[in-house]
Amino acid sequence: MTDAYIYDAARTPRGKGRPDGSLHEVTSVALSARLLNAVKARNGLEGHAVEDVIWGNVTQVKEQGGCLARSAVLESELDESIPGLAINRFCASGMEAVNLAANQVKGGAGQAYIAGGVEMMGRVAMGSDGAAIAVDPTLTFGTYFVPQGISADIIATEYGFTREDADKLAVESQRRAALAWQENRFAKSIVPVLDQNGLTILDRDEYMRPGTSFEDLAKLRASFKDMGESMPGFDKVAMLKYPHLSHIEHIHHAGNSSGIVDGAAAVLIGNEEFGKAYGLKPRARIRATAKIGTDPTIMLTGPVPVTEKILRDSGMSISDIDLFEVNEAFASVVLRFMQAFQVDPALVNVNGGAIAMGHPLGATGAIIIGTLLDELERQDKTVGLATLCIASGMGAATIIERV
Repeated sequence: MTDAYIYDAARTPRGKGRPDGSLHEVTSVALSARLLNAVKARNGLEGHAVEDVIWGNVTQVKEQGGCLARSAVLESELDESIPGLAINRFCASGMEAVNLAANQVKGGAGQAYIAGGVEMMGRVAMGSDGAAIAVDPTLTFGTYFVPQGISADIIATEYGFTREDADKLAVESQRRAALAWQENRFAKSIVPVLDQNGLTILDRDEYMRPGTSFEDLAKLRASFKDMGESMPGFDKVAMLKYPHLSHIEHIHHAGNSSGIVDGAAAVLIGNEEFGKAYGLKPRARIRATAKIGTDPTIMLTGPVPVTEKILRDSGMSISDIDLFEVNEAFASVVLRFMQAFQVDPALVNVNGGAIAMGHPLGATGAIIIGTLLDELERQDKTVGLATLCIASGMGAATIIERV
């Protein structure tokens, strides 16, 4: 089996996912095509250079419906001979696209792929696809479905995380993200978004609130308290599943949860022959990939068992990992990961995360792989692990190693 290498990782800045956001007038297809063109140009590729474009996005309706990957190829400067595959593993869609591409390369099914994803949350609202996991009573009753915010609060209750713990992590995410932008740590990856006249629409993440303080966050009301304690009363559903819990501590709010944003990310993956053909130097190899199913009610604990699985499958231990990217879907997700593995917080999300910069669902998995690679290079470290929690109870992970 051949190695799969990362040759490039690129992303757009993340725009506020609402009508006043800078990317609101840009469609999902246009943003995706912009990124595909950037990868082609940055690496001097011919239009037929890759085998396929694998593109993740979560809310696959309206302009994000159909096979968005193929639409993006046709809108881009890639040849029409390049097909496209749209995939959905909820929040890990972008990572799964990368992992699938890497394993295709390893298995000899083509020399190179562009993989990643997009989500325009300000244009196609989260949940507008009417997913069965949330709305079909024949499924939701049996799985004790609760919204993700309730799941995050269940984690906090189960594992003993306080509002202060969550807010402290959120303030630190904002501080780290602001420093990363100040020091241009994302410069290798960022592809500015331009309009049709070549004028810059957005060249930096605009969701950030770098001046956020612990005192600011203390003033915010818990976002999921009402839906938990009043109608529809999801706390009661959770306690049916977990009768040892006497109540649910509602610690999450807008300031310690991931932001709703627009964005896209892409990773260029290929074998050694591909790199030689285009004069490209590999930046890292994808050492291992993993995915797992978990409890669908608490839902967001996936990063722990999938990390255990990927380490076990690859014969590694947690001490073999130099840096970690754990998606900041909610503060308790990262707190639980660090608790479970006793990981030094200084090694986790070094440049901040989705609490500060936002979580464009289908793109985030590819974003954090690129961020991890950039930071490994900046610190001259070798091995990194990226992982995400996933709706309905799943986890995904990728281990990369610089070469």
